[in-house]
Amino acid sequence: MKNVLLTGATRGIGKEIANILKQDFNIYGVARNEALLKQANLAGYYVCNLQSEQELSQISEFINQNEIDILINNAGEYIYSSVETSSYSQISNIFKINSVAPIFLSSLVTPYMKSKKWGRIINIGSISGVMGEAYASAYSATKASLIGFTKALALELAQDNITVNTINPGWVETDLGKSSIEDSDFSKEEIIECIPQKRFVEPCEIANLIKYLISEQAKGITGQSINLCAGLSVGY
Repeated sequence: MKNVLLTGATRGIGKEIANILKQDFNIYGVARNEALLKQANLAGYYVCNLQSEQELSQISEFINQNEIDILINNAGEYIYSSVETSSYSQISNIFKINSVAPIFLSSLVTPYMKSKKWGRIINIGSISGVMGEAYASAYSATKASLIGFTKALALELAQDNITVNTINPGWVETDLGKSSIEDSDFSKEEIIECIPQKRFVEPCEIANLIKYLISEQAKGITGQSINLCAGLSVGY
């Protein structure tokens, strides 16, 4: 069985990814809450605050020990705030977890993948990084950065049989999605009215797309930014 490193493994999208993939893969979860990691019944776990340079720098030994074949950069945070009210620490912290951590973790897993001439890296972006979202400019910027990173890294690793792709969910039926609505100026009903399919995306849809992208059937898909958003990116 191939080994998967999954960040944000205990809640929402990450929890569903773990549940669907652990039937066929060894899942190694990364999250801040050790109690929830233990409950997840994974092959292994690493407790880490991805915003902390010190904690993140210590994860390399864990990655090397578990010979990671597949990296899923799922962990992320959201800020709903006008740009003039965003503090330096808010901006810095959201870039650390949404942009810096995925790039750094990719740098750590790549040597083993290259040695095996096989690997998969999946970044969980956001439709906000494709379209932009008013009052979430820092968040949108971090997610847009993953798209550029994905394209560049896919080119670097193409000859090593390593694919790199980003999935951009729209509104997802998770606790983060609910809290994002609470932070915004709109009700769930108003948001759904703007979505062509008139629904939120289910976490299992994202998990199953990942299952396909990491399969051999998808070996020709790399450097792509895939919108899974119930039509939100198309318009209304």
